[in-house]
Amino acid sequence: MLALLGVATLMLVAGAPWVLPEAAEGTNLKPPENGEVSIIDDSFTLKWNRSGGYFKNVTFSAEYQTPGMGNWRKLLGCQYVTRTECSFSSLHLRSVYENIKLRIRAEKGNSTSQWHEVPPFVPFKKAQIGPPDVRLKAEDKAIIVNISPPGTKDSTMWAMDQSNFLYSLVIWENSSSLEERTESVYSRDKIYRLSPETTYCLKVRAELRSSRKFGVYSPVSCITTTVEHKLPSPENIEISAENQIYVLKWDYTFENMTDMTFQAQWLHAFLKKIPGDHSDKWKQIPNCENVRTTRCVFPQSVFSKGIYSIRVRAADGNTTSLWSEEKKFNTEMQTVIFPPVIHVKLIGEDSLRVSIGAPEESENKSGYQLYPLIYEVVFRENTSNAERRVLEKRTDFTFPNLKPLTVYCVKARALVESNRWNKSSVFSDTVCEETKPGNTSKAWLIAGICTAVFSIVVVIYVVKALLRCVSYVFFPSSKPPSTIDECFSEKPLRNLLLSTSEEQTERCFIIENTSTVTTIEETDQIGEDYKKYSSQTSRDSGNYSNEDENSGSKISEGLLQEEPV
Repeated sequence: MLALLGVATLMLVAGAPWVLPEAAEGTNLKPPENGEVSIIDDSFTLKWNRSGGYFKNVTFSAEYQTPGMGNWRKLLGCQYVTRTECSFSSLHLRSVYENIKLRIRAEKGNSTSQWHEVPPFVPFKKAQIGPPDVRLKAEDKAIIVNISPPGTKDSTMWAMDQSNFLYSLVIWENSSSLEERTESVYSRDKIYRLSPETTYCLKVRAELRSSRKFGVYSPVSCITTTVEHKLPSPENIEISAENQIYVLKWDYTFENMTDMTFQAQWLHAFLKKIPGDHSDKWKQIPNCENVRTTRCVFPQSVFSKGIYSIRVRAADGNTTSLWSEEKKFNTEMQTVIFPPVIHVKLIGEDSLRVSIGAPEESENKSGYQLYPLIYEVVFRENTSNAERRVLEKRTDFTFPNLKPLTVYCVKARALVESNRWNKSSVFSDTVCEETKPGNTSKAWLIAGICTAVFSIVVVIYVVKALLRCVSYVFFPSSKPPSTIDECFSEKPLRNLLLSTSEEQTERCFIIENTSTVTTIEETDQIGEDYKKYSSQTSRDSGNYSNEDENSGSKISEGLLQEEPV
């Protein structure tokens, strides 16, 4: 019995080294390392590194979990793979913006390692834009480019951004790769200003500028332009707005212009952002078909608010040129903003009210109100260059506390309130208004009037005094001043001193009859008094009497009497 136990013990000890390696391999499997996900368009790839100590026939499996999912699910395409990467493009996601978790482990037979979890990721943020598919078609001076957006037709990753892709194109002559030219193009576009019969090569990459994503360039494609066309295409297309019309102009040079006609078409610019061929969407511009001049005029009502592409081609009978380079046309940029009409009204004595109205030219034009308008008002004194500027949305402005009896002038212009483009009208006509006199001005006016009246009275008095002096000097009066007249109280002396303008005249009386008594009265011309003389009977025929006379005066009667001798 003891012998049998010894033999069994030896067999177990001897067999132990042969069994232990297998058991160790199952329990010592290490999980993968450095798991990472890369996404290009709709293709998901999971990569990882092996850990040391692996044996043959080891496989790897991955599982995933999304928000709202309770249990981990097997990741199709990543089950029992022998390589260190797998693709799970068949994963159907409810949204490319939800957070996804992945984990991976090593397996061998019934033995498995611990799970290695990959950092969570959001597919859209992790995804890179792949190279687009490019097809080319040549003209004499242009290349038509058709670009298919990245991803598949039923792409989940870029489903919301198919029309938001922009494409950056790099083109160069095949013979000179150093002279590269980069342009931004749409999914179907033209590269202009090329040379005929020249080979050009190009590559394209897609961009989502809103998300700051830049894709991978496509493989290089080359094509040779054709022989120059018989009729050249019109060039330098320009369009401008004038009042209620658009004027379309272009340049064209050809030897025989006699039978040459032109045609212009338009297309909604947003169609260029949608992948596909939109050549049948072009429409004829009214009044711009079969015109014989290098310009045409059409009403602004043809275009509503938006962005358009314009193209022109020439025709000589049945021969037509290729279409010109397309001109982008934004109706908002071409809208004419007319200057506003301003009215100025005096309020009180020292305030002016400025009212702004829309011009008559814009009343029937919808484009005038494409965006809210703000107004710039310039206010100044008529005699000063110092300006006061006000920028407001409102249309009524009041300027208070102005100087009395001062002329103020106002002008204004309208500006479009938009960050997208800067446009404004010219300034309106200048309107001026004078303020009324204030209380101080009234006081000064009254004082001025009183001063003027007083001055006039003083001047009249001074002039009158001067005239009196002149009259006294050059035209003296025959009567002495009253002061001198009062000094001589005695009548005889007074009469002697009085100057007369006429010599005194001696009057004689003849007495014919002695029995007759003649009474003679003589009036003195100097004074206002008079004398009465009585003549008596005398035999002397030489008796007579004399009187002193002063011209211009009389002596009162009975003042002086003389008895006859």
